[in-house]
Amino acid sequence: MTTSGLEGMNAKGLKILMLHGYTQSGSLFHGKTRALEKAIHKSFTSATLHYPTGPIPLRPADIPGFTPSQASSNNPKDVEAFGWWRRRDGTAIYDGIEKGLQTVAATIKSEGPFDGAIGFSQGAALAGIVASLLEEGRREAMEKLCESNKLKFGFPSSFLNVDRQPIQPPLKFTIIYSGFAAPWEFYSGFYEPKIKTSMLIVVGSMDTVVDESRTKVLIECSRVGKDRVVTHPGGHFVPSGKVWLDVVAGFIRSCVGEGATRDKQARTKHDERVEDMDVPFEQ
Repeated sequence: MTTSGLEGMNAKGLKILMLHGYTQSGSLFHGKTRALEKAIHKSFTSATLHYPTGPIPLRPADIPGFTPSQASSNNPKDVEAFGWWRRRDGTAIYDGIEKGLQTVAATIKSEGPFDGAIGFSQGAALAGIVASLLEEGRREAMEKLCESNKLKFGFPSSFLNVDRQPIQPPLKFTIIYSGFAAPWEFYSGFYEPKIKTSMLIVVGSMDTVVDESRTKVLIECSRVGKDRVVTHPGGHFVPSGKVWLDVVAGFIRSCVGEGATRDKQARTKHDERVEDMDVPFEQ
């Protein structure tokens, strides 16, 4: 687990769960999101960002673009790459997703509760699922769905406390970079009813890894408005330009209120509401 925060933070500081993409790790994702971290700390001085690592170690052959000549073996120890699950070849089955959810649940129990989650790629898909599982009524809805159709993914026990209630209150926000929804009907309980947690979805117009059509499915599975979907002119990465970082800070501020931000005296005229920013939101 990698944790980033300011020295002397207070117990009521904003806590954000950071979920890495496929073939990454918590520490690698931390390194790739330094600019995002800095922007969040600028507006939320006592914020801490928590970077767990997925439980599925990946083999060199699991990494996109791998060729046998690039490694002498197919041993997971040869690379530091992890996933939250591994998609079974030729299917929409997520092998190991239970372990991925258990890892997140353990992080929530030991480091939470969290105010929000930020995820990239597979981690973004996971962030949507986590937001869903923590919503009021989700357990009952999934149990009812399983009663009528046994071929459904049930509510994970790792997300329940001893009283069979969610392990923490609903998230206040989620931020989705290059995200998607689990494609198989088996996982429909995550999205029926639609996810209602506040969500900002960031799409790369040149993303060739997660096609925009896959992200649109996630949008349809949530109650996200068009003013919460923004497109950056790049590919499969977390954009670090100021305009995109300001969008994130403004969105978080709109979800958590002023109580978690820096002192009002330290605010500047450049602090804008996300709705007022000159960025390409969906029309």
